[in-house]
Amino acid sequence: MFFIKKMDETTAVKISTWKYEEPYSIYSMDGSVECIDEFMSGDYYSVIDEEGKIIGFYCFGKAAQVPAGNQHLVYKDNGYIDLGLGMRPDLCGKGMGEKFLSSGIQFAKAMYSTDKIRLTVADFNKRAIRLYEKSGFKRKLSFDRAKGTTVSKFHLMILE
Repeated sequence: MFFIKKMDETTAVKISTWKYEEPYSIYSMDGSVECIDEFMSGDYYSVIDEEGKIIGFYCFGKAAQVPAGNQHLVYKDNGYIDLGLGMRPDLCGKGMGEKFLSSGIQFAKAMYSTDKIRLTVADFNKRAIRLYEKSGFKRKLSFDRAKGTTVSKFHLMILE
């Protein structure tokens, strides 16, 4: 069982230092004040297990959107709630993803009174894409994000 609660500063500080292995290092955080402020300013929630250990986090709305998607108008349909999620690095790939995602979906449906969930995922993250598709998400469209000389592809996926 997971417990979901509004993000607090102590938890935000811990999560902000998480480091992921390649190819997932794009999700690593640097522990900066800006990173902690992001966790504290948006619709972020911590996910805790029965022993009080941090499992991960969920974020919703604008906090879950990739800013470059706005340039492509991918978030213009306000009929969806955007879901973002991050699992503690040492738990990734250990078979907990389905339960973690399901918990986030149920929380979003209850909190935002909707069955229409949307998420954005990086193209390289095949593990997450498989999980999302297995959970009923469908790819709706794709867009590119340019950061310096690097261009990354993202997919917008929906669950209705």
